[in-house]
Amino acid sequence: MRTLDPRGFGLMCATGAVAIGLVVAGCANRVEGTANPNNADLAAYKTEAAASSVAATSSKRAAAQAKAVADNCIQFPTTTGVGVSKYNEFVDAHDANAPDYAAKREAAVSTLEDAANKVESGLNLGRDTLPPDLVGKFTDYVTAARALADETRKMSYTAPVGPLNEASKRVNDARNAVKDACPKR
Repeated sequence: MRTLDPRGFGLMCATGAVAIGLVVAGCANRVEGTANPNNADLAAYKTEAAASSVAATSSKRAAAQAKAVADNCIQFPTTTGVGVSKYNEFVDAHDANAPDYAAKREAAVSTLEDAANKVESGLNLGRDTLPPDLVGKFTDYVTAARALADETRKMSYTAPVGPLNEASKRVNDARNAVKDACPKR
């Protein structure tokens, strides 16, 4: 009894497959003409793709703006609140002719400048994504806080308090404007 040679059987199967493929390929018909897209479908596709791209860009922009607003608005009350507290301690020391008046004045100046720098740093990071009106309000606060720090630095027991009070009012107004413009938590 003879056994089947696997190599011979494999060669015979391969030859048969090639022959069948040639017969099928020979029976195929060629289509004449030039391939063109359906213009109506192509226009609809382009419109849909453009709208999808615009929506994705708009969505990314809105998400970036929301993050920048949150990042700046959430930290604002805490950052500026320290300056307010130190400034009020200085005013109390000034009004009471306290012996630690000069130290409280320097602490107020330092914290007001620090608050202005922190707000400005956050503003610079989010300037391109923050709404322009909010950028203006943050900028007004930074300017007012620095002006109050300058006026505070000038204070002595004999200095007139009018410029200091005006600078303090501008800081309060600017701080309230930012708080009013920021989303409520």
